[in-house]
Amino acid sequence: MPYFDAASAAPLHPVARQALMASLDEGWADPGRLYREGRRARLLLDAAREAAAEVVGCRADELVFTGSGTGAVHSGIAGALAGRRRTGPHLIVSAVEHSSVLHAAEVHRDGGGSVTEVAVERTGAVRPSGYAEALRPDTALACLQSANHEVGTVQPVAEVAEVCRAAGVPLLVDAAQSLGWGPVEGGWSLLAASAHKWGGPSGVGLLVVRKGVRFAPQGPRDERESGRAAGFENLPAIVAAAASLRAVRAEAAEQAVRLRELTERIRARVPGLVPDVEVVGDPERRLPGIVTFSCLYVDGETVLHELDRAGFSVSSGSSCTSSTLTPSHVLRAMGVLSEGNVRVSLPSDTREEDVERFLTVLPEVVAGVREKLGAPASPPPAPAEDRTETLVIDAVGRRCPIPVIELAKAIGTVPVGATIRVLADDEAARLDIPAWCEMRNQEYSGEEPAPQGTAYLIRRTN
Repeated sequence: MPYFDAASAAPLHPVARQALMASLDEGWADPGRLYREGRRARLLLDAAREAAAEVVGCRADELVFTGSGTGAVHSGIAGALAGRRRTGPHLIVSAVEHSSVLHAAEVHRDGGGSVTEVAVERTGAVRPSGYAEALRPDTALACLQSANHEVGTVQPVAEVAEVCRAAGVPLLVDAAQSLGWGPVEGGWSLLAASAHKWGGPSGVGLLVVRKGVRFAPQGPRDERESGRAAGFENLPAIVAAAASLRAVRAEAAEQAVRLRELTERIRARVPGLVPDVEVVGDPERRLPGIVTFSCLYVDGETVLHELDRAGFSVSSGSSCTSSTLTPSHVLRAMGVLSEGNVRVSLPSDTREEDVERFLTVLPEVVAGVREKLGAPASPPPAPAEDRTETLVIDAVGRRCPIPVIELAKAIGTVPVGATIRVLADDEAARLDIPAWCEMRNQEYSGEEPAPQGTAYLIRRTN
């Protein structure tokens, strides 16, 4: 069964497996003890730290291992904010950061701090000028991911780091998605990453704090990991994480060429195989193994279940499912279609024939889901004369993609120039109706309050 969700967790790298098994015999003792077994464990820990630091491009004494990538992010943000509390309480993040960063920002805001979210372009990338405009005299820290976890867009970290450096503000980089592919360029100050993203074992993160960065670890102090990560080190997993990081980096150039060709094949062919599809993310500045697209008139959860039944493990950035009405914060910030979102992220051992079979199965899956939901194949013809009329579609209480499907059915029944008023209380409609209008070259006239939910106004222009 092809596994196409490496952006969530990459399969364990063979080198990680070998290192893990070997260190289970050698690295079980307390590395803080002075007897023989402890010294042996300490040598393994120091070697792992030096290997990871070499790959990251930092000093070994700047890097500590944590219990997860999320833990590294939370510790990094809290420690940097506390270390610069005399500067002020202002934090800057991008609107498309991983939830671990946004959750930390929310806690900071709840504690009396202030947070500025920098908007992104439709490709998912920030502009360095956005960070320059967000900087204030009381800015203590800025955060930016190196590459987006949902759409693969690579961020201009070096340029943003230069903007922050000129203002004397440290930049924390969440490098979880990109560290296995190459070093993070630029003058960043702090960096966090997670081993299971590059083929290491889960439960290992790393946090780098450059020398000279004011940092005050929060919570009860621990003598381990420079006081920045409490608890007994999971030494076998740390050794496996460092070994696999070095291994995947050595293979990165060759693997990038192969996976980029496969994802480019998906990116180029899906719009021709499946009608009404929007491929999202930057077409050039993106990670090699990730391609993301959204399909009109389907919900992502159903598509994922059907693909799973067909033998493919993929994920979705869309949260428009039976469990929630809130679309992905990344897709919302980008202003792209959220319904029917599919993220394909290929592991290093992906075969060409599996990609080809995916491209064969996908059109059948999407067509089947659309048929079940009653989606229109094409709008019926309508009079061409310009006329001002209003048609009301009541989709209150109906979840996506139903409001958009009803709009698509109705657009061909009204004359050119007429307005359709869609009533909906699904938060995803705020994103998907304008996106549908852009895809269909119809005029989105905005929204206005309604007795229940919101009224979305669409004018037929063609």
